Amino acid sequence: MPPRPKPPPPTHFLCIPLVTPTSRPQLTASLSAFKEEVTLPPPQGFSLPETAIRPLGTLHLTLGIFSFPPPPSPLVSGDRSGASIPPSEGRLEKAKSVLAGLNLSEMWSSVKKEGEPDQPRVTLRGLASMHPLPTTAVLYAPPTDENFTGSLQRFCESVRERFLQVGEEGEKLMVEDGRPLLLHATIVNTVYVKGRDKQRHRGRHGKERMVVEKAGDIIERYEDQIWMRDVRVERVAICKMGAKKVLDEKGGETGEEEYEVVGEVEF
Repeated sequence: MPPRPKPPPPTHFLCIPLVTPTSRPQLTASLSAFKEEVTLPPPQGFSLPETAIRPLGTLHLTLGIFSFPPPPSPLVSGDRSGASIPPSEGRLEKAKSVLAGLNLSEMWSSVKKEGEPDQPRVTLRGLASMHPLPTTAVLYAPPTDENFTGSLQRFCESVRERFLQVGEEGEKLMVEDGRPLLLHATIVNTVYVKGRDKQRHRGRHGKERMVVEKAGDIIERYEDQIWMRDVRVERVAICKMGAKKVLDEKGGETGEEEYEVVGEVEF
């Protein structure tokens, strides 16, 4: 039996950006303190590399993944096996069109509980692991409604479902992996650490990744950490994969990074 073809690489993602005028001061303070502490050597800290802590501008809640690969090379234009697949540019425009057509206020009203505000609000509290602790490379802050009603989860699932409904089998607009939506704001990701001879783990696809050492201890220390509290969701966006460095007026690096937004809709 021939090997199963690899899925196309992800190129874009649907998300709720978490950096707003209200959240920025909260996130700046909490992330700065966390970074200062966990990068210290034991026993004060955990010797985490600074590059493992995600920059402020990258924080978001992922709602879904898209794959809009570039069109095939003209050298293989005679191959008609993929002729039924819409051009990637057209699929991206379709995704942007679906996004622009969302009435976020109506969608929120349909899922919120009585007495909740007119827009979703997000609190980031504590840390959790994306993988089993001995092999994890990612720690994230779980988002909640301030009153733990579950309305935020229902709202995000509703938005994602609008995209999952578009397209026929094999030509879906959004990548379907069959897993429930896990809302998470990534705080630590060691995939971005370069040149460190640390403990590594070989993942499912044979690729090695650096693990977060003493991840359980980090989670325990920061279980009550409030990264941001009761911040209003202001928009839903489609962004390109791969955060870009933010430059100042003179073209110098600011130390910040953010994702390129290709489409967004506001409340």
